[in-house]
Amino acid sequence: MRKFLKISLCTLATVILIFAVTEASIIIFGISAKPKKSDCIIVLGCAVYGDFPSPFFRERLNRAFELYKNGYARYIIVCGAKGPGENISEAEAGKRYLVEMGVLPEFVLKEDKSFSTYENLLYSKRIMNKKGFKSAIIVSNMFHLERAHLIAKKLKINSSFSGVYVKQYLHEEYYGFVRESVAVWYEILKTLTSF
Repeated sequence: MRKFLKISLCTLATVILIFAVTEASIIIFGISAKPKKSDCIIVLGCAVYGDFPSPFFRERLNRAFELYKNGYARYIIVCGAKGPGENISEAEAGKRYLVEMGVLPEFVLKEDKSFSTYENLLYSKRIMNKKGFKSAIIVSNMFHLERAHLIAKKLKINSSFSGVYVKQYLHEEYYGFVRESVAVWYEILKTLTSF
């Protein structure tokens, strides 16, 4: 019985340690991410409420606009297909929002086939290849950036990152950081098992 309890406690301590290290890595990556001048900005998809970007998606689009306006890239790729409860694709909602802010329509490219972060980046890479783009700034919430980095590395996208943190939605942000610990390990294990 004592041996079983000892093994259980050691296992629990190991899991907690792995979680803490992963969480720290996610936070540090998100905070320290800095954009570099690139050929394009990729805005990872997020929910749309009817026809309009959700608060998280809106903040990602605002960051992309800020980078565009400051000359970090000439083109913006907005990602995301049409999901449940969405009247239009996430990419279409993102494009409309950016055009309303003053980005010329020809500089906003839609990637409207994806339903996951992996597909966001896979299909964006295809757009980059078609356009001859060699580098990208990937924009998402801070908690999402390390996993996006792992996927971008796998897809051989030359990328830098810029993250947003939406203070008005602290509960959702905290949940995002916790959830990403599992998602990051899932991505790591998926990569390891694909060899």
